[in-house]
Amino acid sequence: MRETVTGLVLTYNGERLLEKCLKSLDFCDELLVVDSQSTDRTCEIAEQCGARVIVRPWPGPVDQFKFALGEIGTAWIISLDQDEFLTEELRQNILESLGKNERMAGYYVPRSSFYFNRFMKHSGWYPDYLFRVFRSGKMNVTASGAHYHFEPRGESRKLSGDILHYPYESFRQHMDKINYYAEEGAAALREKGRKGGVCRALLHAKMRFIKLYLLKLGFLDGTAGLCNALAGFYYTFQKYIRVEENGKWGDE
Repeated sequence: MRETVTGLVLTYNGERLLEKCLKSLDFCDELLVVDSQSTDRTCEIAEQCGARVIVRPWPGPVDQFKFALGEIGTAWIISLDQDEFLTEELRQNILESLGKNERMAGYYVPRSSFYFNRFMKHSGWYPDYLFRVFRSGKMNVTASGAHYHFEPRGESRKLSGDILHYPYESFRQHMDKINYYAEEGAAALREKGRKGGVCRALLHAKMRFIKLYLLKLGFLDGTAGLCNALAGFYYTFQKYIRVEENGKWGDE
């Protein structure tokens, strides 16, 4: 007999794929959605899917996850973003692994992300192994800029089968997210005492493009790979150029 498990999703205006996300977790004993005051149908969809919904202002990823974990009483947790869902293969492998009652901290699972016109197979996007199935109390959550990370506290192993990820609806949305990520990244660099400026911005952006398009074989992802590498160049340039922008706008 397997131990109990909660499916956890943090949301904000996630109506686009939330139903698919939660339905892929319908084998869980509980579904918990912690919403950051969405203005669309996110909460309604979550409730229709049988989730317990808690609305709470967004304090940042680390604090929000710590709050959510404190609301969970099951032995295991599966965490997905609102634009992700499990393939049937991964569902079955998770169920099989949980049924073994292994004394693991948790499991890493691969994520396959769709960009422009394809699921990316290179460009550093796949296999994007993430620690998303974990035993309660056996995971640490950290953040770097706008991105969060789960780290196991104990032994772990990998499962096969993908999380399917649809991060962007359009290039416009990607650019909007780059703007947000660049601002958060610049703030993180400032906190570390790192310097910015045009020369550093161009150098780091150039290296980012080379890494994504050549070293990570982004050219094998066709047009999507090129667009992603150019977006990486733009993001990195913006991050470093913003480090020292405070107080410069409007100065004579």
